[in-house]
Amino acid sequence: MAPVSSSTELAEKISWYCALLLALMLVLSCCESAQSHDDEIMVGLLKKEAIKKPCDEIYVVREGETLHTISEKCGDPYIVEENPHIHDPDDVFPGLVIKITPFNYR
Repeated sequence: MAPVSSSTELAEKISWYCALLLALMLVLSCCESAQSHDDEIMVGLLKKEAIKKPCDEIYVVREGETLHTISEKCGDPYIVEENPHIHDPDDVFPGLVIKITPFNYR
């Protein structure tokens, strides 16, 4: 066998390290995609749970909502009576904080 120059030996070592690095990156990317798929499943389950769950006791009005839609969504027909800071039921705006007591908890 012919003597190997130090530069050839160095090039072989570097190529092996590069191959190892690429293999490691490939394995990690597979794990990451599996994790993101698990995250998507978890988000879907949380959304389903949120749909089934009645509204929290403290509710923040979102854009496009009215007291009527919130009342239907949360099951509380007495929102105005429980929130004395609401003087005009038509004057509801995003960010308004209201108290909700679902009808089935009364």
